[in-house]
Amino acid sequence: MAALARIPGSAPAATAAAGGLVGGFAVARWTKKRQLGGAALLAAGTVAAWQWQRAAGTKATVGLSAAYVAAFAGSHPLAKKIGAWPAVFSVAGGVAAASYAVTRR
Repeated sequence: MAALARIPGSAPAATAAAGGLVGGFAVARWTKKRQLGGAALLAAGTVAAWQWQRAAGTKATVGLSAAYVAAFAGSHPLAKKIGAWPAVFSVAGGVAAASYAVTRR
């Protein structure tokens, strides 16, 4: 029987965080309803925060949640310089990397 690949425990949190930033923007862009994008961003951020709490505790959760919100806010001025999608992918990658670094075991 083939061995199953092991997914690091920090990978789901990093994926939820990056997916929330990209998904929230995509929903807002394609539906033209910013509130729906915000709901997607909030839902994914909540999932990520729950996973951060389980993996690394309260201090890490607070720090990573602040990074998540800062990435969302920072993507707006960055988009004026490099474009919307590149900005969103850049901040999502940064949050995913920070999440992985803080929560890896």
